[in-house]
Amino acid sequence: MPERIEVTKMKQNSTNKEYVIENVQKEGELLEFACPEFRDDKQIVLEAIKNNPEALEFASDRLKADRDVVYESVSNVGWTYCYAKENLLEDKELLLAGLKKSGQILYFASQKLRDDKEAVLEAVTNKPIIIKYASNRLREDKEIGMAAMQKSNKCYEFLGPNLKKDEDILKML
Repeated sequence: MPERIEVTKMKQNSTNKEYVIENVQKEGELLEFACPEFRDDKQIVLEAIKNNPEALEFASDRLKADRDVVYESVSNVGWTYCYAKENLLEDKELLLAGLKKSGQILYFASQKLRDDKEAVLEAVTNKPIIIKYASNRLREDKEIGMAAMQKSNKCYEFLGPNLKKDEDILKML
């Protein structure tokens, strides 16, 4: 399949700042074909992400560690949290913003945040089966267990051993 003309033109103009900005504002994913210098330019990357939050994938590692850049993406699509660098994985506000969009991202959260009741409750409300990545302590938490089970009783197998014996949980099977 031939390359899209927009991709070819971006590759040809990858070092032309005005061209790159103008085009990532229209199609954020074209950031992939910008020169490395522009994939490390916060202004350009934010423009790309405003058009398409998934463009975070093509940002430099330095900008994947920049809270403002990552928040712009994660608060819109959630799953791009997987691109966040380690320095941001303890940022509860960032995680919560993403969990509102995709409970699945609890998988990428730090152990500390997998043991945070507010974060885990948000995650299982959005995607109940993700309870399997919660801390052992929270897999025994009745409120979290009930929230997950209300959405899907398939979560039962991931509840803590004591919670599996709870009368209210057993009624949900």
